[in-house]
Amino acid sequence: MKHPALVSIIMPAYNAAEFITEAIASVRKQTYTNWELFVIDDSSQDFTVSKVQKLVEEDSRIRILKNTSNKGAGFSRNKGIEAAEGDFIAFLDADDLWKPEKLEKQLEFMISNDVVVCFTSYELIYENGQKKNEIVEALPFLIYQKLLKANYVGNLTGIYKASKIGKIYAPEIRKRQDWALWLKAIEKAGIAKGMLESLAYYRIRRNSVSGNKLEMLAYNFNIYYRVLDFSFWKSFKCMMIFLREQLLIKKRQIKPVK
Repeated sequence: MKHPALVSIIMPAYNAAEFITEAIASVRKQTYTNWELFVIDDSSQDFTVSKVQKLVEEDSRIRILKNTSNKGAGFSRNKGIEAAEGDFIAFLDADDLWKPEKLEKQLEFMISNDVVVCFTSYELIYENGQKKNEIVEALPFLIYQKLLKANYVGNLTGIYKASKIGKIYAPEIRKRQDWALWLKAIEKAGIAKGMLESLAYYRIRRNSVSGNKLEMLAYNFNIYYRVLDFSFWKSFKCMMIFLREQLLIKKRQIKPVK
């Protein structure tokens, strides 16, 4: 790719020492090399900072930003976005992984097809790194009204073109802020395009929000009611639609790996 665009990668981290070295290694293995990685430490109490600091000394493309107190993923992502200088902004959590060709293939797709917001399929792995042999397939395209029904963007696969639509920030809430960010991005872009190819691995964690269905519903209601400023009854109706949509996602999008 001639005169390759710079990609800013945003990685919030809190007590991520167990997984973050592997996550950053998956970035460093990218076949597309014109990137900068911002690791935002959210006042970790383990060895996250020391592990990242060693990698910063090895690779000048990696930078670490530190919160003075625990602020949550929304605040941390925004801190990274604010510092980002890339034409494109991508996201990877500190316990997830990218396949080596992820950036190269996705950017080629975006540039060739004039795509502003893009996401891909991804595979599931257990907490110990073992593959679950299941893939969450990306939809071919996504509009705002569809994304309102459920979060169809795997945050670890999402990229938006900041040089086209500006920087899109997340609400500074503790959970589901990534969904709100993609709602904003797609509302501004008009449409997002999905790639069927799986280009990342999502790690299923014990006690995660997605694993606690009641807790997830509460956070989803918060997005509708407090972030999007819907009325109580509209928020409740949206949440009921979300429940139905989750069944469709499981039936249509989660497939065995061939």
